[in-house]
Amino acid sequence: MELTWEVVFCLAIAILTHILIFIFVMGKRPKSIVGRHVVITGGSKGIGLCLAVECAMKGANVTVIARDEKMLSGAVALMEVIRQRPEQKFQYRSLDIAGDYEQVAHVLGELEESAGNIYALINCAGLAICGLFEEVAVADVHKLMNINFFGSYNCTRYVLPKMKKAREGIIVLTSSQAALFGIYGYGPYSASKYALRAMAETIAMESRVHGVSVTLALPCDTNTPGFEQEEKSKPRETKIISGGGGLIEPEVMAKAILKDALQGNFISTVGAESWLLTMLGGALMPWDGFFTNLLHALVIGPVRLFGYGLHKYFNSIIRKCAREDDTAKTAATDEADVKVGGQ
Repeated sequence: MELTWEVVFCLAIAILTHILIFIFVMGKRPKSIVGRHVVITGGSKGIGLCLAVECAMKGANVTVIARDEKMLSGAVALMEVIRQRPEQKFQYRSLDIAGDYEQVAHVLGELEESAGNIYALINCAGLAICGLFEEVAVADVHKLMNINFFGSYNCTRYVLPKMKKAREGIIVLTSSQAALFGIYGYGPYSASKYALRAMAETIAMESRVHGVSVTLALPCDTNTPGFEQEEKSKPRETKIISGGGGLIEPEVMAKAILKDALQGNFISTVGAESWLLTMLGGALMPWDGFFTNLLHALVIGPVRLFGYGLHKYFNSIIRKCAREDDTAKTAATDEADVKVGGQ
């Protein structure tokens, strides 16, 4: 091909575009948490524990909060092994963060007295209970909202005004891919995670001008003890629908969440599939960077057809399972009739 000025110009524009994308999207300078106080709820296991380890390795003073004291002490012992600085502080507190707000605020105040003002709050405590909407116990629905929403609300409510006054701080709210669109068997759970998404979007808009950054983590299925419990209550249809994406390791998710939080990114996801679903299900969420939004503008139209196909696929799974259930019930009824007739 003849190298004309037009070709050279187009190549130059393409190269410049890629450089600008790297600088403005990928090249953000992360904030330092060396010597800063980081509080992690749900920090005794799963993604929360991995986040605690990551923060400790970056030199932070780390407080982990959960309910199981034995697991909490184990988390602190693990951080001691990887201590980066002699003066680093690691502590834990057993606390029901979904309980009385005044009690939560009192405990967080005590933790600040021993480890310094909270610079970063990583809300990672969560619970999943699956089932058909009308079959999930009312008590379990309240439990989901208390742990997933009100636990994060109580802790965030305490630190937010202090961070605004200090004009610095990081807040992470760990939601889920289930907060992007409703999925069979996830009804009340999705509702609790949607609530976190809305809270994160609101706080981000209110707090950016005060120097406080908010990150909404949207993990896909992650290989954690919580996921093992979740599997026990999933309907068959839900397992098929959610099983196609595979499992990600908690260490990978934790590294991504902390990286995005320190870079001030609002959204944190891992993998092309999660990015695609987040783009489709959260078009009005505040994506960071002009070029990221330009990319969305170029591809979101055609990709909308992918979303249509995805829903068609999910509905075909549900219809197939319903037919199989009907066949099994009919066979069981016929077998019972035969036994009765033979008596």
